[in-house]
Amino acid sequence: MDDENKSKLKLLSQQWGASLFGVARLEEIPRDQILLPGHILDQLPLALSIGFHLSEGVIEEIENQPTPLYFHHYQRVNILLDTIGLRITSAIQELGFRALPIPASQIVDWKNQRGHLSHKRVAKLAGLGWIGRNNLLVNERFGSRIRLVTVLTNLPLEVDSPTRRDCGSCHACLSVCPAGAISERVEDFDHIRCYEQLRVFAKTLHFSHNICGVCVKACKGNG
Repeated sequence: MDDENKSKLKLLSQQWGASLFGVARLEEIPRDQILLPGHILDQLPLALSIGFHLSEGVIEEIENQPTPLYFHHYQRVNILLDTIGLRITSAIQELGFRALPIPASQIVDWKNQRGHLSHKRVAKLAGLGWIGRNNLLVNERFGSRIRLVTVLTNLPLEVDSPTRRDCGSCHACLSVCPAGAISERVEDFDHIRCYEQLRVFAKTLHFSHNICGVCVKACKGNG
């Protein structure tokens, strides 16, 4: 039944436009890294990770800064992912179980620029990719050209396993980063430099979101 439930939800998410789907155990993420009450985490132990493959045409238009097309695309994809999350939530509730959709792009801790949880960390645990040198999820097929949403649930589901892959010898993102925030080692990514550059882009380009997209373009995957 767990496998049947998973197959049903995966098919539904694909029909609504999703490109990636996986399941992870929420307990594998330290609780202090999730900005939700403990009782909710106790009641909803599984996390669905759902990804959308960004438009190749929009991404390829990016040169050394985000473009108006990318800004619009970013916004619309977040809305689509939130809609898919709501529909998956409804489908789970129809089965008699609980679900909680986590917004694709919402800051709740402004000081540290954090959402309720890390979608990319959930996606990594759900087998959708690994955390790359660019501090983004890297999918084998799509690279970092994806956006993510998460749905927490108590519906019994078969859990996926994380991949053992990493960026290997690929360094495509290092030289193109406008902030110089990317290093050889994943753990040396400079969050402050990255964020400061995003703020510059938002101010000078009059965008309401902190976005870049330069390293997203550079990270193509093997698809």
